[in-house]
Amino acid sequence: MRPRKVPLRKCVACQEMMSKKELIRVVRTPNDEVLIDLSGKKSGRGAYLCGKVTCFKLAKKSKALDRALKQPVGEEIYDQLEQDFIKLEDEFIANKELTIE
Repeated sequence: MRPRKVPLRKCVACQEMMSKKELIRVVRTPNDEVLIDLSGKKSGRGAYLCGKVTCFKLAKKSKALDRALKQPVGEEIYDQLEQDFIKLEDEFIANKELTIE
């Protein structure tokens, strides 16, 4: 039996290819809301970021999320996402370590 193919995605900030489970998905919903999707199953256009705050700050500086989501992301949304991202960073890293072991 062949091994299952692991879906790969690219971080919009550092351009590094990783498995989908190692990245955090930011989604633009059909209602034009921009939010973090840890499940990876919400409907809408998605963009992926590493679980590092430095990558998020790089994406904010270069407007990478604007391009990936094909919609301008306002400054207040970036600020809210950054707060959410910082809260989720430790939880995300812990979950990633559990899946690797």
